[in-house]
Amino acid sequence: MNLAKFLSKRTPFFYGWLILGTSGSTQMVRCAVATLTLAVFMYPMAEDLGWSRTLLAGAVSVGGVASTIISPVIGWLIDKYGARSVLSSSIVILGISTFLTGWATLPIAFYITYGIGRIIFSSPIQIGSSVVVSRWFIKKRGRAHGILTVCHSMGMTGFPIIASVLIGIYGWQVTWHLLGIGVWIIALLPVFVILAETPESVGLLPDGDDDSVIKNETLIPEGAVEELNWTLKEALKTPALWQLSIGGGLLFVIQTGINTHMAAFFQDAGLSSNQAATAVSLNAIFTGLGGLGWGWTIEKIKARYCYAILAALMSVCAILLSTADSVTEAWLYGALFGTTLGGMLVIPSVAIADYFGRASLGTIRGFTQPFVSFGQAIGALLSGIIFDVTGSYDYAFYSLAVIAIVAILLTITASAPIHKDNKKTAT
Repeated sequence: MNLAKFLSKRTPFFYGWLILGTSGSTQMVRCAVATLTLAVFMYPMAEDLGWSRTLLAGAVSVGGVASTIISPVIGWLIDKYGARSVLSSSIVILGISTFLTGWATLPIAFYITYGIGRIIFSSPIQIGSSVVVSRWFIKKRGRAHGILTVCHSMGMTGFPIIASVLIGIYGWQVTWHLLGIGVWIIALLPVFVILAETPESVGLLPDGDDDSVIKNETLIPEGAVEELNWTLKEALKTPALWQLSIGGGLLFVIQTGINTHMAAFFQDAGLSSNQAATAVSLNAIFTGLGGLGWGWTIEKIKARYCYAILAALMSVCAILLSTADSVTEAWLYGALFGTTLGGMLVIPSVAIADYFGRASLGTIRGFTQPFVSFGQAIGALLSGIIFDVTGSYDYAFYSLAVIAIVAILLTITASAPIHKDNKKTAT
């Protein structure tokens, strides 16, 4: 039974912060199947089952391609049946698929169980949690998404460590079982009991505003930015949606093009495996810290400028990483790149909500998410191919820097659209 209406009247603070914490729990548990978590299982599974590392990594690509196809459907389901239903079902499925991966001793079984987990990771949890947070916050949307990014960073840092310890004690099979149970314990009950779709559904206002006025028979916060509520059909006719979708997709080409190969690149540069792993860990930690900073920034600066600044920083990071040849540089540049990645988890979600409103946000995010998944698939492959051809990651990083420049041109010109029924532009 959902207790949101009962609890929302009795919490001593704005109930939206509890909604944010609940959404954050889903961001944490999705990291049970993150690539950094799989990396911990890579060696023991390959040794025990006689599988190649390429075979194990292939399940990530399969899940990514599948999520590209399913994302539009997920967005529609969120708008039709609510984020609570989608997220609750997703947590149940993620727990089952993670648990069953411990029994997946045939490649096809592993591709099914882990691949399903990757679909949940990339699509319903990512879209559902960000949509519900965007619906509860308008003026404080940036900082709310920044906190959501911290939750993701905690999961991205914590689950690989937990998995590593459990594998040492119980082995890889039991560890998958325990991670699956952990998914249910951490997130299932909060989502099912606490989550509410919008503040209006429990008699509240976005951001916890108390002062309100009546306009067009609707209660809205005093001094709040008036929302523009677009349908997907209307949004598709605006250049801004396409510019932000394609530009955002290009940023994720850079993200996986660097992240997937970062540890290998640093080891090629002469770092030990532990030093390279530390650089990757710093990357994950600073992703969360960067999310907080970018969340504050997008509340002060227009979204298209934030996009452009983010792309420019990613271009600089790509060039800097290509020059890293010491432990200090590797750790510094890894942390700097992580800080920019925090922006990638905040800015797109906030920008789409600011530009197109909350009413059809799930459907619109369902349209934009495949650009993210496709970009991630291309990035890892692009850097790998360039390395195989040239024997170096330098040209891969140079190429990613150029892609970032294209993203700058696309996003900085993505002005907020003007709705035909409301001539005020979004903030």
